[in-house]
Amino acid sequence: MKKIKTSKKSETIMTEIVCPNDTNPMGILQGGKLVQWMDIASAICAQNHAEHICVTASIDSVKFKTPAKVGDIITIKAKMTRSFNSSMEIFVQAWAKKILSQKAYLINEAYFTFVAIDDNAKPTSVPEIKPLSEVEKKEYANALKRKNDRIKKSK
Repeated sequence: MKKIKTSKKSETIMTEIVCPNDTNPMGILQGGKLVQWMDIASAICAQNHAEHICVTASIDSVKFKTPAKVGDIITIKAKMTRSFNSSMEIFVQAWAKKILSQKAYLINEAYFTFVAIDDNAKPTSVPEIKPLSEVEKKEYANALKRKNDRIKKSK
C-alpha cells in the first residue's frame, strides 16, 4: 500500500535577506537569485515529502510581480499541490518585507516539478498527497491539468 501524506507535512518556509551581492546595479534583487532561492525551498519540500533526493524537472508560470530591494526580508513558502508516480508539483510564493514599515508584499510565484530519485539516480515512487482544505483540493485537481499541459508543450 502506498504511503499517504498531507501537504502540511512537507511545507517549507525559508527566509533570506537581500544583500548587495544579490542585486543588480540599481539595488534590485536579481530574478535569477530569487528563482534559485525558490528552487532550494521547493527542493526541501519535495525531499521531505518523498523521503528521497529530488531533482528539478521543470519550473513554470514564473511571475515576477514587484521588485525587492537591498535590505528587504524575503520569505519563500513552498507547498506540495500533488504527487504523481515519481514526480511532485510544488507551488512556491515569495514575499518581500520592508524592515521599517514591516509591510509584506508578494513578489513572485511559480510551480516547480521535482522527480524523486533512488540511489542509482533512477526515478522512484513517492507518497500520495491527501488534500484537506478546499484550496488544496482545487490545487490538487488543477495540478493534473498543468501536468498534462507540460507534457503537451514538451512534444
